[in-house]
Amino acid sequence: MLVDNDVLIDAGTGIGDLELQDLDSIRHVFLTHAHLDHIAGLPMLADCVFDENYETPLTVYAREETLRAVQDHLFNDVIWPDFAKLPTEQNPMLRYHVCSPGDTITIDRREFYAVDVMHSVPALGFTVQNSGGAFAVSGDTKTNETLWPVLNACDDLRVLVIEVSFPDEMQDLAANSGHYTPKTLTDDLRRLKHDPEIWLTGMKPGEESKILEQVKKAAPEKKIQMLSRGTVLSV
Repeated sequence: MLVDNDVLIDAGTGIGDLELQDLDSIRHVFLTHAHLDHIAGLPMLADCVFDENYETPLTVYAREETLRAVQDHLFNDVIWPDFAKLPTEQNPMLRYHVCSPGDTITIDRREFYAVDVMHSVPALGFTVQNSGGAFAVSGDTKTNETLWPVLNACDDLRVLVIEVSFPDEMQDLAANSGHYTPKTLTDDLRRLKHDPEIWLTGMKPGEESKILEQVKKAAPEKKIQMLSRGTVLSV
């Protein structure tokens, strides 16, 4: 997700939909976790925006475990150059910032608040607050006790982007891999005190229509849509 023109939430293959001028403006990346579909585009992004005479570095914000995985397995001078040492170790273009649950990162009057969520690896969701309201991104998660109190504390929550990866028929796989199904998601949505737009993401390819139908049937009172490439959300 591209926030305004300078911030990404996750860096999967979707960054390939952005134009070069869009990529050039990105200087902040918030990672929800270290799985490949959320970090695959990060090495190419670093390469694209690299400039030995840069004015603003590219900063990656994530849990310590996520940053360690990125450093050990991507930017390790084997899979990809270690841009955290370029152009020099003393003044690198790529920088890392540990963002733990409960931390708030402020970037140009936008507050990014990190929320602990329940996935198969350490993971975060984020709420993003500006003067116009708030939106939230769950990242990958299954039923949890941490996200919903934070969402309920956002009095002006306008938009919720939340994953639901598997249809109800695949509940065991969803639970074991740390993902929502329509039933578990809609059970949790009943905890939500607000009525934001709800955009579903992370659906298993080929199962999108079934998942969307199951969610809408289980929560007909909610404003539910499926997120797709090119969608623009305004807060």
